[in-house]
Amino acid sequence: MSGSGKASALKAFEDMGFYCVDNLPIELIPRFAELTKNSGEIERTALVVDIREGSGLERLPAMLKTLKKTVNAKLLFLEASDEALLRRYSETRRPHPLGNVPVKTALANERKRLGPIRKLADIVVDSSKLNVHELRAHVVERLRPESAGKSIFVSCVSFGYSKGVPQDADLVFDVRFLPNPHFIPELRPYTGRDPRVAKYIRSFPQTQEFIARISELLTYLLPHYIREGKSYLTITFGCTGGQHRSVFIAEELKKNLAAAGYKVKVTHRDAPG
Repeated sequence: MSGSGKASALKAFEDMGFYCVDNLPIELIPRFAELTKNSGEIERTALVVDIREGSGLERLPAMLKTLKKTVNAKLLFLEASDEALLRRYSETRRPHPLGNVPVKTALANERKRLGPIRKLADIVVDSSKLNVHELRAHVVERLRPESAGKSIFVSCVSFGYSKGVPQDADLVFDVRFLPNPHFIPELRPYTGRDPRVAKYIRSFPQTQEFIARISELLTYLLPHYIREGKSYLTITFGCTGGQHRSVFIAEELKKNLAAAGYKVKVTHRDAPG
């Protein structure tokens, strides 16, 4: 249904790694499915079909039944109550796709024309009482592919406070409370990626406890960020110069979050490559 949240749903599919197309003509869907199936690059797709298709909608049920014989296809139908849709159209002041008729009349016509398609739906989502974040979470929960893993990308960044906090940081953790290898002459030339430096920092009980507590905190927080629609999170760890402690901690957290199923990359902003 127009106004039921198609754009928000499509964005959720994009964040889950789907190749998304809005308003692809129905006649092209079988050909598109064949091309993507044989592409070797596109693993999954999401297509939006709505009332803009016009008379072509009548051919969708038969085409969908044929399509399901050759590909794993699911039909998600988005709808909302007339009250909710009328309110949304009033708030946005956008015209209904069916043209110059009262919105209430357009909605009635649209429901009638989409009725046969709704009956074929594998999943029906009523977005009447859902905000955009709740709708996205609902779509992700119902249709996230198992192979997609956790639908958020995490960046662990080490930095030195002497050069400022990264501007794109979502979360900032100060690790200057840990013993500093800079004051150990034989460790000073190396970074937190060096086994000797790592062994030194890891030898302190507060290091082990900090890693355990932060790992537990992040594995608790990340699912909540996902439900709120966040697809990218930058977690930063700072020490004085950004060479030893922050580098070691960022590497350790990357390992723990990756082990928990998240896609993680690590960047050492101020440490030599």
